Amino acid sequence: MINIPTSRLPVTSTDFLVIGSGVAGLLAAIELSRYGEVLVLTKDEASAGSSGHAQGGIAVVLSDEDEITFHFDDTIAAGAGLCNEEAVRVLVEEGPDHILELIAWGARFDREGSKLAFTREAAHSKRRIVHSHGDSTGKEVVRSLLAHVKTLRNIRKFDYHYTIDLLMHDGACYGVYLLDERKKEISAITAKATVLATGGSGYLYQRTSNPSVATGDGMAMAYRSGAKLVDMEFVQFHPTTLYLPGAPSFLLSEAMRGEGAKLLNIFGRKFVGNYHPERELAPRDIVSRAIVSEMVSTKSFHVYLDLTHLDAAFVRRRFPQIYSTCLSYGIDITRDRIPVSPAAHYMMGGVETDLDGATNLPGLFAAGEVACTGVHGANRLASNSLLEGIVFGTRAGKAAARYGEQIHTLPDRIANPYADRPVAAHESPAELNELRGMLRKLMWDRVGIIRCGKSLSEAVERLQDWTPCLEEIYHEKNGLELQNMITVATLITRAALERRESVGAHYRTDFPEQTTTVKQHRIQQSA
Repeated sequence: MINIPTSRLPVTSTDFLVIGSGVAGLLAAIELSRYGEVLVLTKDEASAGSSGHAQGGIAVVLSDEDEITFHFDDTIAAGAGLCNEEAVRVLVEEGPDHILELIAWGARFDREGSKLAFTREAAHSKRRIVHSHGDSTGKEVVRSLLAHVKTLRNIRKFDYHYTIDLLMHDGACYGVYLLDERKKEISAITAKATVLATGGSGYLYQRTSNPSVATGDGMAMAYRSGAKLVDMEFVQFHPTTLYLPGAPSFLLSEAMRGEGAKLLNIFGRKFVGNYHPERELAPRDIVSRAIVSEMVSTKSFHVYLDLTHLDAAFVRRRFPQIYSTCLSYGIDITRDRIPVSPAAHYMMGGVETDLDGATNLPGLFAAGEVACTGVHGANRLASNSLLEGIVFGTRAGKAAARYGEQIHTLPDRIANPYADRPVAAHESPAELNELRGMLRKLMWDRVGIIRCGKSLSEAVERLQDWTPCLEEIYHEKNGLELQNMITVATLITRAALERRESVGAHYRTDFPEQTTTVKQHRIQQSA
């Protein structure tokens, strides 16, 4: 049971606050540590987020055969006309130096002899994806960053501390309200500047490649505080995750198709070429819809990813984590076809920021998947996500440090905003799990890969039935997460209903064509 003080909250102060310990959060913290004390908060252990689950690699122009212009053009094309071209240019131009810096800090990327090894993934015109340990790139990058953080005296890290809300004063952000999950105590932490790096919201969907921590917390708390959110209808579904009863939706990297894996329907026939000339290397949104369409036409729950024609030793060496995981479920990927289906993977939208991570709320910055600079447009190019976190996490850290220089005093007496809130009626673990399951099924069934006005309207009505939950106070983290899930699910669904066209990852059967000729972005902001 959470201990909720009746009047004022205990207060801790720091110079800078970072919420989240993935790639974007750690890079922001490293940058901020040059200017003062930094506190990094994470609701689980530091390596639990989506960054560590990233398999394929990092798209970056370091090959002699590649050019910045090619990476720029590929990103723009994948984004279906909605990319912020200035953000894309920042990403592709600043990326190479950041990767070289990671290597200098100890990150180990795969090599061919003395040179970096590159692979190709869907919608890339060149082999530009650097990777680590075959298919464990995110894990290696997070490892190297955490190791570097340990050498910096100005950074403290609090694991298992759940951020409930932003601490706002006179329209500016001065920190957060915090739940210590182990002590079950609520307190306040004040800071000159706060960086949101809380990741995405894939766990709102019944099938997702994301870990269970991806509940959209940062987006929800920013929205409640008056931050602008943009492009929330653009949820990317990864085409290939493991489909086995009782097994998680384990991601099967895009790089597998880049190395020659084929997609087959349940009758063993190739089909992606019927939907796009690039076949297996078409953009993710197109491949995911092709798979769903094929599943419908063949009355099946999955298709197959086939690597059996590739050299077995190469497959085991190139994809060791995927090989061992599938083998644990009785599938030898060098001999057996892998049953796969799409799953929610990435949020292109998020908290609207400029190119330095600044939001419309003074003192609040955001970077990584929680943020939206417009760099991905309506559909993210494969392996641009880690690069985004690296480039824009660093930029957000620098900007937050500059902002902090003008803040000379912090609030020291913080009233408890939760003292008078009604206690939630549904608080048992069983009840919370049931509600979360219902929400995730609703989003998968009604706001998934293929949408229509009828299904979206039904989802909006159902979500409205749950809005009373948002006015209550929960005594457990799972309940607080549920509130955030309801908030973000509503934002996604309303944005999808309002966009009466199909573009990128947002596809509606009642409006199957892209109808706008100018960039239109839907901004959502609480009253």
